[in-house]
Amino acid sequence: MAEIQEEILEGITLTKTAADRLLQIRVDEDGDYLRASVSGGGCSGMNYNLEWDKDLGEFDKIYEHHGVKVVVDLKSLLYLRGMTIDFSADILSGGFKFVNPNASRTCGCGTSFSV
Repeated sequence: MAEIQEEILEGITLTKTAADRLLQIRVDEDGDYLRASVSGGGCSGMNYNLEWDKDLGEFDKIYEHHGVKVVVDLKSLLYLRGMTIDFSADILSGGFKFVNPNASRTCGCGTSFSV
């Protein structure tokens, strides 16, 4: 099983605001870990995914940041390294925000990117 590492997510930053919101959401969700991953799709080619998960893969990296245990598979980590995940409660444009230095282009909604 993967071991928990205390450092920032190998260059991925989870802000305190994002962690606080995730801990609120977790009350209603089933899972011990927040899985951050990427998948093909969206208007820019790749989507960000965040979901609660109970299972760990053999090669998953596990990190704890502001009380949230984040799981990232090695393939996704290639695209997510250096990214900051934040949260805004703004009425018009609120939600989780992904600031990814690897992205050469992002869509208007902020959940899709290309490299």
